[in-house]
Amino acid sequence: MRIVAAALAAVLLTTGCTNEPSADPPAPETTTPAPSTTTPTATPAPRPPPEFDQDRAMRTVRHLAGEIGPRLATGPAFREAAAYVEERFTAQGYAVRRQSFRVPAGDSWGVPAGAGRSANLVATGPGFDPTAPYVVVGAHLDTVAVAPGAEDNASGVAVLLELARVLDGHPQAVLVAFGGEEPRGPGDLHHFGSKAYVARLGEEGINLRAMVALDRVGVGSIVPLSSVAGTPAALRDRLAAVADEIDVPTVVEHDSASDHESFADAGFLAARVGSTPYAGYHSAQDVPAVVERAQLGRVGRLLTTWIRGALRS
Repeated sequence: MRIVAAALAAVLLTTGCTNEPSADPPAPETTTPAPSTTTPTATPAPRPPPEFDQDRAMRTVRHLAGEIGPRLATGPAFREAAAYVEERFTAQGYAVRRQSFRVPAGDSWGVPAGAGRSANLVATGPGFDPTAPYVVVGAHLDTVAVAPGAEDNASGVAVLLELARVLDGHPQAVLVAFGGEEPRGPGDLHHFGSKAYVARLGEEGINLRAMVALDRVGVGSIVPLSSVAGTPAALRDRLAAVADEIDVPTVVEHDSASDHESFADAGFLAARVGSTPYAGYHSAQDVPAVVERAQLGRVGRLLTTWIRGALRS
């Protein structure tokens, strides 16, 4: 409600007959403004984006493989590791949802393993919009029964968790720690967590632009980049181009032995980072000492650069 106030002042001279002149009106008052004492506020310089820290990543490898140890997908050590990963995601401001799924009984690299349930940990930043383009980066958290799993795959999970910090909750980068990647026997008895994830995508899958699996990324000085044979290799080749731009040496090949296969088989653009051979593969010798900080750093820089570019375009 607008209130307009108007004041009208009238001066009537009723002094009768007089020859005295009326008094002059007072001169208007003038005010000189005081000088300003406020200092203009300088616009702060934009904060530089965080950089990937290979030492932080190495500490994660030590915790998962050195303190928790073998993480069979259906066992208590996997659940301990999942709680640790969820806490780390949450501390960086991500919302985490768990996808539970069944893992069949079978053989875990020579050790009988009973049926049970495992889980994926799906981390999304504030403001995630499934109706807008997004990418998925994943790493499997489980191991075979006998292996502490430093390289396979605490290395991939370590890069994933450091990416969570570096990306600072970017809403369109979905980070997933998969359960149940390791085989329970020959043939198709593997990649249970990523298969469950893809099966539940529904309409969210329409805007999924690319998926990268981080699997065995801490050995050597050259970063392997793979696509599944017979599926589009555009993502693998784009990663190779980004690596060239930042002087990260790579080798390009075909490989279907990780969670990217579940996405590629469903028609999504997918690639794997990692898979350099090493002596401790699927054994008790897969300990933190086999993982090299510098290689974690190369992979981390590559993924950081690719994700920022992919989500900016």
